[in-house]
Amino acid sequence: MKDDKVLMKGNEALAEGAIMAGCRCYFGYPITPQNEIPEYMSRRMPEVGGVFVQSESEVAAVNMVFGASACGKRAMTSSSSPGISLKQEGISYLAGAQLPAVIVNVQRGGPGLGNISASQADYFQATKGGGHGDYHMLVYAPSTVQEAFDLSVKSFEKADEYRTPVMILADGVLGQMMEPVRVKKRRVREFEKPWALTGCKGRAPNVVKSLFMGEGELEARNFALKKKYDKMRRKETMFDEYMVDDARLVVSAFGTAARIARSAVRAARAEGMKVGLIRPVTLFPFPDAPFIGAAKRAKKFLVIEMNLGQMVEDVRLAVEGRRKVEFYGRPGGGVPTPGELLKVMTKAYPKG
Repeated sequence: MKDDKVLMKGNEALAEGAIMAGCRCYFGYPITPQNEIPEYMSRRMPEVGGVFVQSESEVAAVNMVFGASACGKRAMTSSSSPGISLKQEGISYLAGAQLPAVIVNVQRGGPGLGNISASQADYFQATKGGGHGDYHMLVYAPSTVQEAFDLSVKSFEKADEYRTPVMILADGVLGQMMEPVRVKKRRVREFEKPWALTGCKGRAPNVVKSLFMGEGELEARNFALKKKYDKMRRKETMFDEYMVDDARLVVSAFGTAARIARSAVRAARAEGMKVGLIRPVTLFPFPDAPFIGAAKRAKKFLVIEMNLGQMVEDVRLAVEGRRKVEFYGRPGGGVPTPGELLKVMTKAYPKG
């Protein structure tokens, strides 16, 4: 594939970005609205000498990722909300064993089977640890098809750098929309993996596990994991700011909701309101710094999400009571329009 613009669905961009990053093992199970990812991988993996398996279940898929990653391979799985729930035990095992992997969640409406419309209701699950135990993943939230491609590449590099599972939290709108994507050829950043299970002839055997039964062993492992997560907080936060410097009302949203909010911010500016937007790109680690800075100037914050209110909790923690934080949400597959959000912003705009 040439280094040129190609019209792609978001799901296809996520898949091609993974291949460009050196992913050669994909394991998944079909569920709407992410089915273009396994479909694309089933065609492309044989072309690049990789392995594609449509597993018998979501649980099987994530455990296949565990096995491939333990052998030093770049491995990926993808699903949508109910399927990601089934993968949570395996994700916790990946974190506990310090195995790199990429998990894509193209969110749909819930709870339960819900519907196949876009949603952002899996924020808590992704950022607070959907499985058991003290662990985190790096979590990226793309808002364009180009960013889906770029963050897919980045996810594999960061997974290897930190020996951690990484989640890309997309949604049904982003997965299904089509936009031009510059498929950038790049040198894949390789990492030495002396810990991998590659056969131990001539060296001491490696052990990859998440079971630590000795006195104090698991506590020591958890403290070591915490050091890694603290390093992520120092080095890996990503965010985008739009018209924030003079904003009296600062809006925050991620993913598809942020695209819509950005249009509404432009409309609000056209009507003379000083409104800005902070878009977190990393949901974990959450980018506190821009909110702390904006709280010194702005009068109020408004968080917009396609759920009943999840990221808003992290915004409130970042602001630490310095300013009022309001919320507007559309749950269960509800997608707001720019006009709808303009009305919300007008109502929330600080008076005086």
